[in-house]
Amino acid sequence: MSASAPAPRAADARWDAGDLGCGDLVLELRGRMDALRPGQLLELTARDPGARADIPAWCRMTGHTLITEAHPVYQIRRKES
Repeated sequence: MSASAPAPRAADARWDAGDLGCGDLVLELRGRMDALRPGQLLELTARDPGARADIPAWCRMTGHTLITEAHPVYQIRRKES
């Protein structure tokens, strides 16, 4: 690991969304992110093929930070406010 790479961090919460599609996925994801404290990390497993585009777009629109994306696993940090 290079000196500039952040150390891996364990997720504060995990959710296996299975094959949920975009609409249901983002609605449930919103609630799960709201349940976390600012700065906490959610590890999401989303097997729907559309998640590759939907999750990064949702993070950009909501201000949450997409830490890693290796479909079907995504790590998202809850925004600070």
